[in-house]
Amino acid sequence: MSKPKVFEKPGGVKDYLPEAVNKLRTIEWNVLACMKSWGYRQIMTPTLEYYDTVGVASSTANEKLFKLLDKRGTTLVLRSEMTAPIARVVASLLKEEALPLRLSHHSNVFRAIEEEAGREAEFFQTGVELVGDGSAEADAEIVALAIACLKAAGVTEFKIALGHIGFLNGLFDSTLDNLPEEQHTLKECLLKRDYVGYRHSLKSVPVGDEVKLELERILRLRGGKEVCNDAGSMTKDPEALASLRHLCEVWDVLSDYGVSDHVLIDLTMIGNFSYYTGLIFEGYAADLGFPVCSGGRYDSLLEVFGRPATATGFALATNRIMQVVLDDPEDTPNRVLILYNRKQRATAVRKALELRAKQGYMVETRYIEGMDSAEMMDISDDGKYRYMGGVYREIIHYFGE
Repeated sequence: MSKPKVFEKPGGVKDYLPEAVNKLRTIEWNVLACMKSWGYRQIMTPTLEYYDTVGVASSTANEKLFKLLDKRGTTLVLRSEMTAPIARVVASLLKEEALPLRLSHHSNVFRAIEEEAGREAEFFQTGVELVGDGSAEADAEIVALAIACLKAAGVTEFKIALGHIGFLNGLFDSTLDNLPEEQHTLKECLLKRDYVGYRHSLKSVPVGDEVKLELERILRLRGGKEVCNDAGSMTKDPEALASLRHLCEVWDVLSDYGVSDHVLIDLTMIGNFSYYTGLIFEGYAADLGFPVCSGGRYDSLLEVFGRPATATGFALATNRIMQVVLDDPEDTPNRVLILYNRKQRATAVRKALELRAKQGYMVETRYIEGMDSAEMMDISDDGKYRYMGGVYREIIHYFGE
């Protein structure tokens, strides 16, 4: 294997230049402030976790985990998401705190990926976990908060698609009883949004044509609250019907929040069917083909760490959100350059400190000796000053004797 060139990076990682970092951090700060206003306290967990605890409990497929060995030969993983690490903390360091717990988080996470265009091995997530409340009210709060956070991030056009893992589980169990492999194949197609593959796989399922038509009908179950009524006519399975009732309750709460216009019900959603236990959702921004937000209920995870509790949450893909959020001119700081010579240094430094104490200023100082400031500055057509490649809103100079 050839040695990497000096400027090369591993696949799936990227450098963020100053302008991009400023945009990313602004999105993060605004979102975290929104979460805090809803009562969510921020938590931080390590970048490294044990594979045998957090790694195996994670929703991330085993082959997508970054694994490494410590000096004792114990397998570690780079965190691939934040929910499992927070579950570990809730069951240990926070085990004496009363439920429900509202926690927020922001971190970079890592997933091993195939060499595919646009896929990232390191990316940023900002999210929340609501532990200890299994009600429809809690699910609706999480969805409403996700909507508020997307708005705080600057995303203006988006939709949240709601589903429920129980609907498809109940429907498949009642129609494809004793056909676990066929159920798994159909769920995999829905997980990948491969509707052509779903229809193709359905043809080979050993059931009657009437059942096949009903199972194909679920591909059209998208829309408002009326979808739950349509779906209810397809099954008598208790789990499926309970899931539809729960979705209707969540919809009613979201209507009271005044955000139902951002929501649609999509009963083809399956999520990670080995991880989620109830309501699931994804947020899609206009003109972006992949989710900027995802979440749902995972009531079995805390039991793995010895503290059984209901839980729900979501995460925003903040680096994806960067692609749909326009640059805000108001967010650009007033970049000021102060030039000075030795005799005026004290005055220049005081001026710099004065401006830095003000909100929205970025102040640089530069020592110059024996030069005429008029020869250093260039005012462009946009009214900004340029000096040795830098662009400034203002250049102040102190060159008195």
